[in-house]
Amino acid sequence: MGVDYYNILKVNRNASDEDLKKAYRRLAMIWHPDKNANKLEAENKFKQISEAYDVLSDPQKRQIYDLYGEEGLKSGQFPPQSRRFYRDNQQRPNPNFRFNPRNADDIYAEIFGENSNGNAGGSSGGSNGREGNFRYTTMNGAAGASRKAPPVEKVLMCSLEELYTGSTRKMKISRNVLDSHGRPRVLEEILTIDIKPGWKKGTKITFPEKGNEEPGVIPADLTFTVDEKPHPIFTRDGNDLVTKQEISLLESLTGKTFELTMLDGRNITAPLTEIVKPGQEIVVPNEGMPLPKDRRRKGNLRIQIDVRYPKRLSESQKQELRRVLGGNL
Repeated sequence: MGVDYYNILKVNRNASDEDLKKAYRRLAMIWHPDKNANKLEAENKFKQISEAYDVLSDPQKRQIYDLYGEEGLKSGQFPPQSRRFYRDNQQRPNPNFRFNPRNADDIYAEIFGENSNGNAGGSSGGSNGREGNFRYTTMNGAAGASRKAPPVEKVLMCSLEELYTGSTRKMKISRNVLDSHGRPRVLEEILTIDIKPGWKKGTKITFPEKGNEEPGVIPADLTFTVDEKPHPIFTRDGNDLVTKQEISLLESLTGKTFELTMLDGRNITAPLTEIVKPGQEIVVPNEGMPLPKDRRRKGNLRIQIDVRYPKRLSESQKQELRRVLGGNL
């Protein structure tokens, strides 16, 4: 049989002409290339839907397809059948038949009605490009411009680890879709989101027309917006990672080596060899977040230092400090 045109239009084998038109209207409104971000995928789907409607709505093409499948339809080669088969069932197909598919845009114009320029999808002046100024006939038969439902927005909470290394999320959604008769049913789908290293808070991932279907309305886009979960050690500032570290007064004067576990699990060291003042910031290059457009590069790690002073000193400690530091102050 090859391509299953009935399955493409989501109709049964006894579908009437009206069933075919309803199915075509619904699917064409979903998959028209002008209403999809992924133009290539939509173009392929739109052509499949149009070809399925072209074949099943034409009595001769449908007869040949039902008897011999896609191969017989497109090759025009019909295996011999007994005279009894055609007498008991239907007339023998025309032996001179040649498959000539109709243009997808012509079918669209026929079903939905042409725009004011006389083209189903072309711009004025006869251009072959598609524009968005279509007029549609809605599923319930009322004429008018089809509107698109407002976008559905959801928050995608991500840990800093996910945004550092990247990850894959599987999101289960439920939505209402229309069957071939225009009746709603619940469809559950799994959407895959590939979180890229370096994505920032506010990044949006859009799945076109994954909202509920209803007659005469283009389904809403489903948009996920990235937000960052708080991290116990690091905060993010653009492409930099910032961490606050407290050291003692003694360490600020004599030195210290920080040992930090980074977001990808690596352990790094950052030595302090100079005297550090309260509020001073130490910068470790290339240990921040990956840059989304060049993952080989990273921002910086910034260590903000707070010096912890002793609450009290004994007289002997004060005298010792005067002796040691007196000449240096």
